[in-house]
Amino acid sequence: MSRISIIGAGSWGTALAVALAREGRPVRLWAFEPEVCESIESRQENELFLPGVKLPPGIEATNDLQRCLEGAEVVLTVMPSHVCRGLFDRMLPCLTPDMIFVSATKGIETEHLMRMSEIIVAAIQPRFSPRLCVLSGPSFAKEVARGDPTAVVVASENRETACRVQREISSNTLRIYTSSDVVGVEMGGALKNVIAIAAGVIEGLGLGHNPTAALLTRGLAEMTRLAIACGARRETMAGLAGIGDLTLTCTGSLSRNRAVGVELGKGRPLEEITRSMRTVAEGIKTAGATLRLANRCKVEVPITLQVNRILEGEVAPREAIRTLMERSLKDE
Repeated sequence: MSRISIIGAGSWGTALAVALAREGRPVRLWAFEPEVCESIESRQENELFLPGVKLPPGIEATNDLQRCLEGAEVVLTVMPSHVCRGLFDRMLPCLTPDMIFVSATKGIETEHLMRMSEIIVAAIQPRFSPRLCVLSGPSFAKEVARGDPTAVVVASENRETACRVQREISSNTLRIYTSSDVVGVEMGGALKNVIAIAAGVIEGLGLGHNPTAALLTRGLAEMTRLAIACGARRETMAGLAGIGDLTLTCTGSLSRNRAVGVELGKGRPLEEITRSMRTVAEGIKTAGATLRLANRCKVEVPITLQVNRILEGEVAPREAIRTLMERSLKDE
């Protein structure tokens, strides 16, 4: 068994640590917040980000990046997208060519419109060429930590690397599929969060199932257009990282992005919503980045445009829906 380190002790990073430790794999978990380490060490629980879940033995929590990365063979990175670049710059002196990096962050960098794997390569490439995978798919942290059956996908341009990560992380409750479409898996994981905000808005407005079904269908079409323009394969968007993750995030009650949309639909201001949240809803930042990326690629993304207008306070939710419904008629 490889020595595994996880960078980021939010709900998803902690859930992955639980899944690995449950299989007898020793895991080091880096947390930014000292209180998270204290909670894990003294009470075997991440009370801040994954309350109510008892952590199994074998998880060592630390605030020391060097300690966490020392001797690691597989490095799972699960930080918010907006801190990925800065955190890799901090980690760089501790990284070695024999490590395998697995990015499980779902987002697009707002400044440079880069996927997480692109940021990681840019950060590490001056020293060595990293062996890199990305991990995504329909996976609520709480359910993974609880041991509910879950299937996700790991993608790498190097099949041997993907297969090794598949063997290292898979268990009888967490099934890992492999893919070579890094772009598609990352784009699916990022773009679905924006559509999930729209799904929440529909719920918050008290609308029925018809608009949700339409949203998922047209949202997938929108995601697919942009992903393909960025180099993804169409079939990836029909898999776990595409329609699978989209369905979960748009319909599941544990979805943070959907929850943001629900509150927006009820009329709460975005600032008030985010102030009350402990965890990051990646779709908030990803909406604007996706819109700029789509403009650069000359791809039409009408749902993302309206979500971004709602988030920016330019339009009320009902008006945004009316704008979508009144667009010029066309073939499917």
